[in-house]
Amino acid sequence: MARDSALQARAARSGETVFSIYSWSRPTLSFGRNQPADGFYNRERIRRAGIDVVRRPTGGRSILHHREVTYSVTAPIDGASLRQTYSRINRILQMGLGRLGVLVEAAASSPRAPAPSVRPCFETPSEGELVAEGAKLVGSAQWRENGALLQHGSILVDDDQSSLPELSASVPPVNGSLPPPATLHALLGRPPGAEEVARAMFDAVRSLEDAAATEIVEDDVRAEALNLVPHFLDEDWTWRR
Repeated sequence: MARDSALQARAARSGETVFSIYSWSRPTLSFGRNQPADGFYNRERIRRAGIDVVRRPTGGRSILHHREVTYSVTAPIDGASLRQTYSRINRILQMGLGRLGVLVEAAASSPRAPAPSVRPCFETPSEGELVAEGAKLVGSAQWRENGALLQHGSILVDDDQSSLPELSASVPPVNGSLPPPATLHALLGRPPGAEEVARAMFDAVRSLEDAAATEIVEDDVRAEALNLVPHFLDEDWTWRR
């Protein structure tokens, strides 16, 4: 999260766009920027399950980062609307997933976007989110600040999201009460690794956006990211709502 925030600040200064793919070293529950968490999730259950907790700088609802791949995009806004940038990023995701052999489409419009609640992100797709065979495969959210955007998204490899009610502060609902999301494992018959997903996405970036795109030098952003780490480790921020 600190790295993505540092890249967003860098995009505002430099006009540079960065598309990142990464996985998580430990199972981590992330809350959306404005999602209620304090009193809604049971901290002791989370600790016993060996799950770390972080709050994203982007919006949306809770995601368990474990058997999934996360993407982020940081870019200058340059007058483009949220809908325009969201659609542009979706085109990259659709092509990348297509290269893996997964056909996805954008979810149809809904009467209203879901409020930032305790419910899991993958319970239902919002307008424009990517679905496969009618179920949500990619959850995304965008945050804009100081002339730059940060968009986060999670691409499920397997379904850990259906276990999220077990971490709630209330009595967990019966199994099967949440509609299962789509997963790459089920769609492909095998679980692709993060590197394979990354190659497909970066090929899509070069096909659709910039044939000469190169990898970022991590040392260029490391110092700024490390300065932001204490913010995301601060429980006052993580459990602020």
